[in-house]
Amino acid sequence: MKVTADSCFGDDQVWPPGFRFHPTDEELVLYYLKRNICRKRLKLDITREMDVYKWDPEELPGQSILKNGDRQWFFFCPRDRKYPNGARSNRATVHGYWKATGKDRTISCNSRTVGIEKTLVFYRGHAPSGERTDWVMHEYTLDEEELMRCQNVNDYYALYKLYKKSGAGPKNGEQYGAPFKEKA
Repeated sequence: MKVTADSCFGDDQVWPPGFRFHPTDEELVLYYLKRNICRKRLKLDITREMDVYKWDPEELPGQSILKNGDRQWFFFCPRDRKYPNGARSNRATVHGYWKATGKDRTISCNSRTVGIEKTLVFYRGHAPSGERTDWVMHEYTLDEEELMRCQNVNDYYALYKLYKKSGAGPKNGEQYGAPFKEKA
């Protein structure tokens, strides 16, 4: 089933208050990302496949399939390499670049490492003197051993969760859901 703005919203219809696409890190890696890499069908087509590095972060929310008002957006992206024989991704966009920040986090399920989460922050301008913005992206990749469990893998993808913080500094516990608007 494909979820689009037309099929979900109609003329005045919107998702009911409280509806969220809010999967855990394990669900993002083991269900969405792994199924996409293994070319298995997803029950709902709610995550667009596109190169997130060809767009500035302000343009990405408009490219999202799921338009439920939430302030988090999800995308599959083919892994692009900065150098042909290296593991480093090319994270430059037209007007800036995504810079990794903090430590990579392992994602485990039943004490088995299944993926890696990397946090990226968008900087406007050119490295190393770019200006930090409030746009943040989490990059989810499948662990190499978990990838070997997939058969018929042709392309390697990452899954990205994008959001914009409300200001400088860490915002632990900040909610990124759609604001509630009461209808008369």
